[in-house]
Amino acid sequence: MIASPLVTATWLQEQLGRPDLLILDASLYLPNEPQIADETYRQQHIPGALRFDIEHFSDPDTPLPHMVPSAGRFARLAGELGVTPETTLVVYDQKGLFSAARAWWLFRLFGHDQVMVLDGGLPLWREQGLPLEAGENQPSPQPPYPVIFNNRLLCGLGDVQTALSLGQTQVLDARGAKRFIGETPEPRPGVASGHMPGSQNLPYDSLLTAAGTLLPPQELRQRFQALGIDGLHPVITSCGSGVTAAVLLLALSVAGLPDGRLYDGSWSEWGQHPATTKALGPA
Repeated sequence: MIASPLVTATWLQEQLGRPDLLILDASLYLPNEPQIADETYRQQHIPGALRFDIEHFSDPDTPLPHMVPSAGRFARLAGELGVTPETTLVVYDQKGLFSAARAWWLFRLFGHDQVMVLDGGLPLWREQGLPLEAGENQPSPQPPYPVIFNNRLLCGLGDVQTALSLGQTQVLDARGAKRFIGETPEPRPGVASGHMPGSQNLPYDSLLTAAGTLLPPQELRQRFQALGIDGLHPVITSCGSGVTAAVLLLALSVAGLPDGRLYDGSWSEWGQHPATTKALGPA
């Protein structure tokens, strides 16, 4: 088990070329952003990095965005990337700390704990003048990954409804404050504005430094404690589509607090579901 889920750019540079190390560019862009992650990967990436496409590692049979794939699909795709139980994974993204946390959570969900996130991602790596390369690296395929599914890290719509009705679980929403209160429209069509009644807002970027790295553990604990997150009650995280909710889970881990569960459908599901209540204004 890895002590910290974060690694620094300096540490990663020193590890380049290790035979058991696999670096994954897990970049993802939102529907209203012009970039295409595959193209930006080919233009510039950390030496040896492979492209990890979150959309590919998703359920193709649901209209909801990048939902968790079946165990069989994950096992096959992870094996095709060259991941084995002995592999040490480092994931990063091109924004700094955004979608890499989703990849970190996804590997842990399917039983691979030897996975870490590059703190500050590609922007900090580039700022420090560390080596980059262009083009596309090819994986060394392995047999399907032997999945051990950890259902304690995942929850669905019914789980969240039950948790909110019982009041024993703290539900955190990682979206920006204006989206949470319903002042800013959602980026996906057909999704209402607002938030889940009983949830609290903790924008994922409020847990980052100006350099795009996660705040130190003590500061993270203070941010969580200010919302009543003390490690004694279960936590569920949500966001727009299950991506930045994983940043909150990563922050919980760095803060030394117990694992939470990620609501995979997040607001993309809740906000368009006819049977859910949508609240407007502050929590």
